[in-house]
Amino acid sequence: MAFCPNCGTDIPEGALNCPNCGASFAQAYGDPADHTAEFSPKDISDNKIMALCPYVFSTLGVIIALLTANKSDYAGFHVRQALKIQIVAVLGLILLIIPIAGWLAYLVLAIICLVATIIEIIQVFKGEAKEPIVIKNFSFLK
Repeated sequence: MAFCPNCGTDIPEGALNCPNCGASFAQAYGDPADHTAEFSPKDISDNKIMALCPYVFSTLGVIIALLTANKSDYAGFHVRQALKIQIVAVLGLILLIIPIAGWLAYLVLAIICLVATIIEIIQVFKGEAKEPIVIKNFSFLK
């Protein structure tokens, strides 16, 4: 359990400010969405291609990555992030039922999912493991 460096109050996991005194401790604990330190450099370098597959090849890429790199935590992390993006995009299809406004909302959602995918591809090339900013608050597939 973590404690506030200012007042000693218990800090909930992932919190950026102390619930008691309001002190900011995000810099002291780092970015909670950045999981790069959880993976060994060898795992990252050996499995970059498999971590890239779910973003490039969609559902087929998820299957390929799961079958070929099933022991890699790094590839597994990126499989989960790609699945989150894909699930959001598929659920967004419901918006297409609503004429005009729904179509525009789906277009915006599709662009957001595309940008999140591109950001994740860049992070794989850099050897990073960060949750996409738009969908990091979705707690499924942790």
